[in-house]
Amino acid sequence: MAIRRQRTAPCRTAVLPGTDPGAVAAAGRIGSCTLASVLLVLTGLIVFLDIATGQDLRVVPLLVVVPALASVFCTLRQTIWVAVWITAVVVGFGAHGDGTFWDFTLGIGFAALACGLGVAACAARIRHAAEVARLRSAAVTLQRQILRPLPVLTDQISADGIYEPIEEDRFVGGDIYEVVQSSYGTRVIIGDVQGKGLAAIGAGFAAIAAFREAAIREPTLTGVADALEDAVLRHNAFSAQAGEAQRFVTALVLGFVDEKRVEAVNCGHLPPRLLRDGRSSPVPLRKTYVPLGLAALSREIRTTESFDFPRGATLLLFTDGVTEARDAAHAFYPLDKRLARWAGREPRDLLEALRGDLEDFTGGVRRDDVAALALRRVPVGGRPRPTGLRGHFRRAPAVLSDR
Repeated sequence: MAIRRQRTAPCRTAVLPGTDPGAVAAAGRIGSCTLASVLLVLTGLIVFLDIATGQDLRVVPLLVVVPALASVFCTLRQTIWVAVWITAVVVGFGAHGDGTFWDFTLGIGFAALACGLGVAACAARIRHAAEVARLRSAAVTLQRQILRPLPVLTDQISADGIYEPIEEDRFVGGDIYEVVQSSYGTRVIIGDVQGKGLAAIGAGFAAIAAFREAAIREPTLTGVADALEDAVLRHNAFSAQAGEAQRFVTALVLGFVDEKRVEAVNCGHLPPRLLRDGRSSPVPLRKTYVPLGLAALSREIRTTESFDFPRGATLLLFTDGVTEARDAAHAFYPLDKRLARWAGREPRDLLEALRGDLEDFTGGVRRDDVAALALRRVPVGGRPRPTGLRGHFRRAPAVLSDR
């Protein structure tokens, strides 16, 4: 059974700012009329000031700053035109001045040198921007391989969510999630890798890759958890050989086995919240096992437990980036208090409210990755049309290119 995805508006994993060459070029281009107007006003003002101050204070040489400014904000072609214009103004003004031949020659040479440096700086900026755009394009491709774009629709559930890595220059952090349709029912994982940075991303990718295979292959949810444990251990063994720190992964693994019950294996993760009939309550998971990668420290054998998840209810999964978010007074985010207000909302509205409220609560200063999934059962007799959230992933700063 194939996973059916949304065919309407794509989420932001499709194209990120700074990765599309056409959009990048358009972002770095100033309108020709605007540029011409600014040049005329600026040169006219400086020439007027030079005439007004007389020979005691020459202001026209300040025009050589203009190509430097253009190299930052304009395209290469525009910067060249600016350089030509400024050189022409300096030459024309110097030819009608009262200075000596050497003053005229030095002025022209200085203007030509400054304009040439401005053009060279613009070309260097464009090369750098193009390289950054290529790297960001590769990062988007990597992101699609690690984290599935949301929302996702299976034969049993619809899954929507938000995901915001703490690192501004990365598209993937230490939080992980996945939704897989198998012959044993839909299986879902949400997890949090210990630590941050590229090493955490590697451990997260190892866990997700193992889950995608085991969720289809293993008939039991405990078999899936065991496969994840082995994957994290293998990753840690490779990391130890490379001299890197070993990681563990907290994870909540769910299996939708029938129309009402959900199986769960909790490997040190936060319990989900069930929103139903305008109320929110923690799912009563009584068994919490050690995180993935630490099974050798415990003699307990992981087992499953089940809970009710009826139609019409929303199951909210999240990482500690939500519950451990702090405000300016270092108070933790009151998730359950907030959910009590939003318990009657649709998944999309719930997630939008959660994301916006987290941003307001922390003042935009986050200390950890944030991930949350809102699950809802597919209605009987038809499939819902998923409505994708705007902004599942943190938008990266635009990269300007000027071709």
